[in-house]
Amino acid sequence: MNNLFFNAHSGLRYLILLAGVSTVLYAVYGMVSGRPYDKTMRILSSSFVGTIHLQILLGVALIISGRFQPALTGHIFMMLFAAAAAQIPVSVMRRRPEEAKSYTPHGVGALAALAFIVGGIMAIGRPILG
Repeated sequence: MNNLFFNAHSGLRYLILLAGVSTVLYAVYGMVSGRPYDKTMRILSSSFVGTIHLQILLGVALIISGRFQPALTGHIFMMLFAAAAAQIPVSVMRRRPEEAKSYTPHGVGALAALAFIVGGIMAIGRPILG
């Protein structure tokens, strides 16, 4: 079971990176084109956040199953910062009135989350796409 959690946790990063890059690109497209905020942005950013949350659950399962090492502390904190950076724009935009919603917070939040994710992966000496 321990190996299952590890393989799932390790493999899910590709889906997270894809969702994050898609979110950033769509946010930039929305900002550049000047189009009104739409449902696609909400779905992309929510999918990105959801996959990060799933990744955190798998990481917690790994810790509970005994795979924790003190060297992972930096990885864990970077990933928690990434989750917060991705979640905040989604939560804020959800509460704003329709005319006040914009693409910029999603783009900035997803870009910051991706930077934290890359830093967290590098903190444990793993390749980003390898």
